[in-house]
Amino acid sequence: MSENPRYKDNLIINLTFEFSLNIIVFSETLNKLKKYNLSNQLFRSGTSIGANVKEAQNAESKADFIHKMKIAIKEADETEYWLMLCKHSKEYPDTSDELMKLSSIIKILNKIIETSKTKK
Repeated sequence: MSENPRYKDNLIINLTFEFSLNIIVFSETLNKLKKYNLSNQLFRSGTSIGANVKEAQNAESKADFIHKMKIAIKEADETEYWLMLCKHSKEYPDTSDELMKLSSIIKILNKIIETSKTKK
């Protein structure tokens, strides 16, 4: 995402874009293991985080920005659920790295939302 100069220094855009790329690879791994249902759920929610963050960059108002970021965090929570299911299920790949990255994203999203609500 850093190819676009507009987002070069936007940490959350870059983190969620990289996370989406990791989710694509992880979903493909699940597909190879014939874990299609979980793969599809994880792909949709995991890539949706960054899509909503990106969409928030063109929000029509501060309220719209906060709303889109809240959707991103809901998608992050759902993604965390699917990753936890993988982590605790037999015959699924380890998700520790993805969960660690996602935890950082969730913290940043929470901070962005909190800061946006208090800014005038």
